[in-house]
Amino acid sequence: MDTQIAIGALAALAQETRLSIFRLLVQAGPEGMTVGRIGEALEIPAATLSFHLKELSRSGLLGSRQESRFIWYFANYQAMNELIGYLTENCCRGQPEACDAPCVPKKSAKSTKRVSA
Repeated sequence: MDTQIAIGALAALAQETRLSIFRLLVQAGPEGMTVGRIGEALEIPAATLSFHLKELSRSGLLGSRQESRFIWYFANYQAMNELIGYLTENCCRGQPEACDAPCVPKKSAKSTKRVSA
């Protein structure tokens, strides 16, 4: 991953609302969620949501598709995994497979609320 792309993705996630949207869409799975459902789930006004979805899409972390009159947004798992790879590629002197716990992502102790699409 190019450094500038990584910076753009990290900048997009470095805002509370956008991070919440991204985490919700990661949880929703590949089918994603409609704009209305995202707004309802996170209690975000439409204009504000539109701004944040645009920023996340521009960073490459979200994709979208239109079905009938609904726009569905979904997490771009490939971009997410490339970002994680970029952040950890030099772990343990460039040999992450040789590492124990320090380079292995930990699950959060905090449980997250599941929201259906």
